[in-house]
Amino acid sequence: MVFIVILLLAFLAQTFLPWWAIIVLSFATCGIIGKTSKISFWQPFLAIIVLWAGMALYKSFPNNHLLAGRVAIMFGIKVWPAILAVTALIGGLAAGISGLCGYHFRKAILHAKAKN
Repeated sequence: MVFIVILLLAFLAQTFLPWWAIIVLSFATCGIIGKTSKISFWQPFLAIIVLWAGMALYKSFPNNHLLAGRVAIMFGIKVWPAILAVTALIGGLAAGISGLCGYHFRKAILHAKAKN
């Protein structure tokens, strides 16, 4: 459930908002509907990896990977799929850590309310 929600909302948000909107989105989604800490990390992580890799391929195929190849050369890598993998991994880690923080934030708030 978390995977689908983040995938759809991030796809819509990425058209209007900056890249870091996935962090806010993952935090809020896992803070609201995250069931466990494992789900709250891995589901946003995988959703953003799939989304960013898919969007990068979608935008890279029409120009025959020209920009991706040039960016790879700038980083000293000879193949463009490595840049795609690194980009997706960085986005996935940002979303996964944010989702985990959202889950633990909710747990901390609920724990604080239970004490009072």
